[in-house]
Amino acid sequence: MASLICGSLAFDTIMDFEGRFAEQILPDQLHILNVSFLVPALRRDFGGCAGNIAYSLKILGGTPLPMATLGTDGADYLVRLSQLGISSEFVRSVSDTYTAQAMIMTDKDNNQITAFHPGAMMQAHKTKIEKRADIQLGIISPDGRDAMLEHAEQFKHADIPFVFDPGQGLPMFDGKELMHFIHLATWVTVNDYEGKMLCDRTGLSSAELSRHVKGLIVTLGANGCEVWVDGQKTLVPPVKAKEVVDPTGCGDAWRGALLFGLEKGWSLDKCAALGNEVGARKIAQRGPQNYQVSDLHIG
Repeated sequence: MASLICGSLAFDTIMDFEGRFAEQILPDQLHILNVSFLVPALRRDFGGCAGNIAYSLKILGGTPLPMATLGTDGADYLVRLSQLGISSEFVRSVSDTYTAQAMIMTDKDNNQITAFHPGAMMQAHKTKIEKRADIQLGIISPDGRDAMLEHAEQFKHADIPFVFDPGQGLPMFDGKELMHFIHLATWVTVNDYEGKMLCDRTGLSSAELSRHVKGLIVTLGANGCEVWVDGQKTLVPPVKAKEVVDPTGCGDAWRGALLFGLEKGWSLDKCAALGNEVGARKIAQRGPQNYQVSDLHIG
């Protein structure tokens, strides 16, 4: 079984701010905000939701098929996918634009400020999903707006169950559009902040939303995650990380584990427990695609 992963391939420029954002931003001066952060450490990583989720699923033993677009500067990413043994058959290169770029700054409390340039991602809708025997699962992660809308319809038309993971793309959609995604999807996953926004925009509680899908999962960072099925909540406890180094890509690592469990036919509780394990491994390493799970017991 293969999982089609719709989302971005991006280059992440990651910067570490040694202070706290809250100490530099004056709440009563937000209308004239003008701040500068000294970032002694800077690095560039392979990232993007589709790439990060595919990495997680691959090292767990699953079969990821990322569906994404690269720009004229994307050759190194194609080499990266090849080295990882991840198929690039649904990765399309487009001319006259850059690959998506994320500029991420993290403070000492692991709060993050991100600037994102979508670049080639805005043409992701030109790649279509079609029914294929080996593709039995999918996910829609943050991508171009048109791509997210069209790919949801195409998954449904192809009778491929999929996870709706709006992530940072959630603000692009109003309540009616979000409900349409939910009616098309099989599962929904959000973090706690996105979960509140999803409830606000749809006018439904987590319990009510969960009745429209097979399950709603709300990740809570260091507090584990909530699994909602048919209006009932189960709290899946967290896994304590050996150390907290870099939160970039933790949510994507978790979602790769979710797909792996779904490929195996596991319950959502068991999928979430593996996700918490993998997230704890990721946060202990710098970069979204540099952690390992070879010593992790996967039952």
